[in-house]
Amino acid sequence: MSQTDLSLSSAPTDRSTPTTTSATTPNERLPKFLQNDPSRTGYDPSIKWWMTYFKILTGQVTREGVEHYREARYKANEERDCKRCEEYRDWLFAHSPTVRFLRDKVAALNGTLDETNVVCRRCPGRITEDGEVVRQSGGFSPDHGILLCANEVRNKGHLEDTLAHEMVHAWDHLRFKVDWAGTKTNDLRHAACTEIRASMLSGECRWTRESFTRGNWTLTQQFQNCVRMRAVQSVMARPTCKDDVHAVKVVNEVWDSCFNDKRPFEEVYR
Repeated sequence: MSQTDLSLSSAPTDRSTPTTTSATTPNERLPKFLQNDPSRTGYDPSIKWWMTYFKILTGQVTREGVEHYREARYKANEERDCKRCEEYRDWLFAHSPTVRFLRDKVAALNGTLDETNVVCRRCPGRITEDGEVVRQSGGFSPDHGILLCANEVRNKGHLEDTLAHEMVHAWDHLRFKVDWAGTKTNDLRHAACTEIRASMLSGECRWTRESFTRGNWTLTQQFQNCVRMRAVQSVMARPTCKDDVHAVKVVNEVWDSCFNDKRPFEEVYR
C-alpha cells in the first residue's frame, strides 16, 4: 500500500441528522426496519413516558416496543446527550494519552482531527424483521471525519474506546489507500485489516471491558476472539460482502499480518 497525504474535511454541523459513514452503511441484504404499531408492540407514543415505563415493568410492552420507546427517549434527550458527548470528547483530546497520541500521528500524515470533524450526533437505532437491533457507537468517513453517537455513550471510558477505534481508521486512511467498501480492489481485505487493527488497538477488546461490560469471562483467547468477532461483523456490513461465511474467510486471510501490525503504536497498550 502506498502513502497518501489526503486530509480529512470538516463534518456537517446539522445535529439532527447523523453522518453517514462508509464503514458502517448496512447493505441491501438486511431486512427492512420495523415501524412501531401500538397494537402489536404495546408502546403508544401518545401517552406519558412514565406510563409507558410502568407498562414495560409490568410486561405490557414487547421487546420491539421497548426499542421504539428507547428511540423516543433518545430523541427527547438529544441535546443533553450531545452536550455530554462533546464535553467528554474535549476532555479526551486534552487529557487522554491514547487520543492525543493518535491525533499527533494523524497530524504527522497531514490530517486534522478536532471539534470540526469529530462530531457528536444522535444515531437512530433500528429493529429488523428478524428481531435484530441495529446500533452503532461511532463511525469514520473519509469525506467527513469521525461520528460519535451521543445517545450510545455509556461513560467517558466507553467514548475513549470508540474515539480511539475511529482514529485508527483515520490513520489507516491517511497512511494507506484503504478500499473501504471493496469496490476498487474487488475484495474486502483492506476493510478486514483496518477493522482488526482498530478493535485491537482501541482498547474495546481488553479483558476488563469484555468481562465487566459484556459478561464474557473467558480466560483463553478472549482478546483474539473479540477482535475477530468485531472485524467479521464490520466486514459483513459492507455492500460487497456476500454473507457471514465470506466475511470470516476474508478476516482469516489477513489475520496474521494485520493482528501483528501495531502501527502507529509499538505495542497494544489498552
